[in-house]
Amino acid sequence: MLAPRFVSFSAENRVGYGLAVEGGIVDLSRRFSAQWPSLKEVVAEGAFEPLAEAAAGLSADLPFQAIRYELPVAAPEKIICVGVNFPDRNAEYGDGQAAPANPSLFPRFARSFTGHDQPLIRPPESVQLDYEGEIVIVIGKSGRRIAERDALDHVAALSLCNEGTIRDWVRHAKFNVTQGKNFDRSGSIGPWLVPFSDEAQIADIALTTRVNGELRQEDRTSRMVFSFRRIISYISTFTTLVPGDILVTGTPTGAGARLEPPVWLKPGDVVEVEAGGIGLLRNTIADEA
Repeated sequence: MLAPRFVSFSAENRVGYGLAVEGGIVDLSRRFSAQWPSLKEVVAEGAFEPLAEAAAGLSADLPFQAIRYELPVAAPEKIICVGVNFPDRNAEYGDGQAAPANPSLFPRFARSFTGHDQPLIRPPESVQLDYEGEIVIVIGKSGRRIAERDALDHVAALSLCNEGTIRDWVRHAKFNVTQGKNFDRSGSIGPWLVPFSDEAQIADIALTTRVNGELRQEDRTSRMVFSFRRIISYISTFTTLVPGDILVTGTPTGAGARLEPPVWLKPGDVVEVEAGGIGLLRNTIADEA
């Protein structure tokens, strides 16, 4: 049985949220917006279960083709991404060093992402748009200095990310990658939120990325250098995690930059990020108008 899939969308000149069912979306925002204005409030109040129960047996109000997928959580306070979190990714650097003791982190801004089925935008400053398929953790309960044993108690939901990157811009400075990670609409998150119930959902699932149907990235979460528990605990050491915060947890080897010669995304390409039990995030590529 599929886990409930909660979607943020725009349609009919408004923004809403709902539950994905056969044939479309049950529009929960029309029924419950006074109590939960968006999925961010649903996350904060742990309200996935009552909403799923309320939608049980209802038919779709809107067909999928009538909606535009938006970021599952609007206006998160923080989006923090983890770099080099699979063993083969560490080996790509060719320096012979073992994986570091602590995760590499960098911020992304919400404006740098778009939703499912929307184009990733290649900017005029560079053709080096690349893909990175990743699993997303959405925080549901606030915490600071969270112990690893308690870390998953703070997770509300799961999603997917194409952490699109402008490769030459991550090397514009000596010590950071922020510029190349934050071009407007260069990445995507979605298509929906899957409520988190237990560690089995993420302990050992396959994560893949395909470009035009060709498998480019493939690995399993059990091989991550830094576990989901470790990521949450480490980040919460220096910043308070709050409901709606998004943690993007690392990509396997196989990005376009690592091919010989490198292969960059171009208009018309289709990128699909998929993970077991979470779903499939699909985006095309377009040049910035």
